[in-house]
Amino acid sequence: MKLHERLLQLLGRRDYVPLNRAELAAKLGLKKNELRKLDAELQQLLSRGSIVRVKSDRFVRPADADLVTGTIQMRPNGRGILRPEQPDGAPADAKTPEPIDVAAEDTGTAMHGDRVVVRLSGAPARPPRGRREQRGSRGAPPVLRSGRVIRILERARDTIVGTLRKSQKFHFVTPDDPRYVHDVYVDAPERSPLVPTPQIGDKVVVRLAEWENRHANPEGEIIEVLGRTFEPRAELAAIYHKYKLETKFPAAVEAEVAALPDAMQPADLEHRRDIRSIPTCTIDPDDAKDFDDALSLEELTDGRVRIGVHIADVGAYVRPGTALDREAQHRGNSTYLVGTVVPMLPFKLSNGLCSLKEGEDRLTKSVFFTFNKHGHVTDTEFANTVIRSRKRLTYRQAYALLKENDLEKIRRLPLPPAHQTGATGRPLNSLPSAELRDLQHLVRTFWRFAEPLRAERFRQGALDLDMPETKIFVDADGYADRLERIENDESHQLIEEFMLLANEAVARITRKHQLPSVYRVHDDPDEDRLRDFREFLGTQGVQAGDLTNRRELSRVLAKIRTHDQAQILRVQLLRSLARACYREKPDGHFGLAKKDYTHFTSPIRRYADLVVHRVFESYLVRHCHQPAPRGWKSQYRAEHMPRLAEHLSLTEQNSTEAERESVKVKLLEYFERELKKKKRTPLAATILEVRNHGMFVELVESQAYGFIHVSTLDDDLYTLTPDGTALVGRRKKRRFTLGAQIQVQVDRVDRVKRQIDFRVAQA
Repeated sequence: MKLHERLLQLLGRRDYVPLNRAELAAKLGLKKNELRKLDAELQQLLSRGSIVRVKSDRFVRPADADLVTGTIQMRPNGRGILRPEQPDGAPADAKTPEPIDVAAEDTGTAMHGDRVVVRLSGAPARPPRGRREQRGSRGAPPVLRSGRVIRILERARDTIVGTLRKSQKFHFVTPDDPRYVHDVYVDAPERSPLVPTPQIGDKVVVRLAEWENRHANPEGEIIEVLGRTFEPRAELAAIYHKYKLETKFPAAVEAEVAALPDAMQPADLEHRRDIRSIPTCTIDPDDAKDFDDALSLEELTDGRVRIGVHIADVGAYVRPGTALDREAQHRGNSTYLVGTVVPMLPFKLSNGLCSLKEGEDRLTKSVFFTFNKHGHVTDTEFANTVIRSRKRLTYRQAYALLKENDLEKIRRLPLPPAHQTGATGRPLNSLPSAELRDLQHLVRTFWRFAEPLRAERFRQGALDLDMPETKIFVDADGYADRLERIENDESHQLIEEFMLLANEAVARITRKHQLPSVYRVHDDPDEDRLRDFREFLGTQGVQAGDLTNRRELSRVLAKIRTHDQAQILRVQLLRSLARACYREKPDGHFGLAKKDYTHFTSPIRRYADLVVHRVFESYLVRHCHQPAPRGWKSQYRAEHMPRLAEHLSLTEQNSTEAERESVKVKLLEYFERELKKKKRTPLAATILEVRNHGMFVELVESQAYGFIHVSTLDDDLYTLTPDGTALVGRRKKRRFTLGAQIQVQVDRVDRVKRQIDFRVAQA
């Protein structure tokens, strides 16, 4: 048994009393030359939070001293919520520990995201009512344990980004993230060695000094100037820094990429199925930066068709062990911020060699599905291929081809602006009628087979979690220019169904042949969370049965689709479900109701898919007897996959958080520009929560969230009804009721606090 295991076993004994280092060494029977190893193990266990030091120099397990280790998440009001870590030795299926409430005065010198030790207090606490969590709910919030931070184990960050400001006596930086609740004192800018010298109002990066006294503000040193606060480039640079997103590639990577050809070479065709003559197209968003999937159609005899799903063969250019491969693995995935992308692969690959652009020969990995005339898959084939996309279609264009018969109306659809996309494709008004009709036939045939696939998937228990999305588009200068609500219509759905089908088919062969790989996993939800969600539904007038039953969950999803607060209820449901992740085991996907599932279809932007492509190559070589490509070797071992899967899950989470922050920043920018209009636009909004001092609302189109203060309702004196569901005017009896839709206008935008206030639009 290893020393750290013996230590934990000793500390876990029922008769254990806190011992110091010397006493532990004696108990464990260690020799003098083993004391250094004991010190190292103690330090490692302390840093992990597996043990804590009490009574100066004695060691115990945290739980034995009413101590809990975990990550603290701060709120703008200064309170914290501790997310406890699983103790060492906890079983894999152990229930997630309940969060712990930390009052503002008990957070010590903890900052958002720090790993800390909290001492539990005797009395439980009711957490503050979170706006979004408790919208419209009249039920009492859950009771949490409370505690006090006694030690910082590990700082989440040693730098922060914020705006340089000045008071009468001090210079300080106000953090961008409102969860960092303390201003950071800095030296006067004129003392800075930076060139140019930081100016008041600049967006800056501050390196934090050690902070040990809660009663004094933290201090730091300005190490970088990003630009003027609220300018698009400075805001973007702040997100890059906060989430450690690198916009440039290392010199070794650039050198490898420069050595690659600019186009596909004749030698690349060796041992590939050439399907360049088969009708093929891509269907993507207006602002797609790269194109890594395409569909093809072959019409066979007896009403059968063969639909090919073709995915960019990134592995043909990104070889294992190269600097390019190591950097792609480090990044894990591309990060799509509003108006720009931080790519996983350099531009020459992501927008060039690997991108399935219209009219260009491209190397692909393909899955071919043969359907009979009844829409059932009768055969599946796998191959390395070369394709040529006939047309780059946007979702809008594909939808028109699907629904509209008048070719002239279709021709009038505009191209996406060139600055917003990696390729616009040819304008539809430049295509002859015969080509347009061929495209129309292509898209309609795809949907004819995708529609029953989708229906069958939901019959099998898949959850319909698709929600309308608000996309923010920027102008050529990077400013938020317009908002567009994107519906998950048939043009999106037909692509989704074939991508799901391909992902499932590839996962099935890697599992069946026991090839080391990574899988996309979505675990079954926690029953307690579903029970809490069921109770929340009840407060919104939605009756639900046993939500652990997949059919009941699907029924409730269908029911809340037409609810006044459908968006909020869906968000609450998503919070009740487990988070999807990558794993080395094929543990299934709850949301999709699939036993076999992986990510295969986006290797330009996800390293997980590139890994699966290499495993796919192993399958072709070993089990389909296809010749191995030049330089190919089987490179993955089972013992390497858990760490790789965990890394890819973490990089995905980081990118998701960066993308959400980008959306928040751009929404604030958009509505700030709205304030400058002479006549402000009336906007449809839903009342989500009613308080005695005003209403929380969500805009229907953009899903932006904000507050209407009762003081702006100046046509009457409004008071809260006894049941808390409406504000009612004393004289005119006008009502603002929970769930009602009203017209509002932007009233105030606070970019620092990231808050938007509205007022009711005048009729």
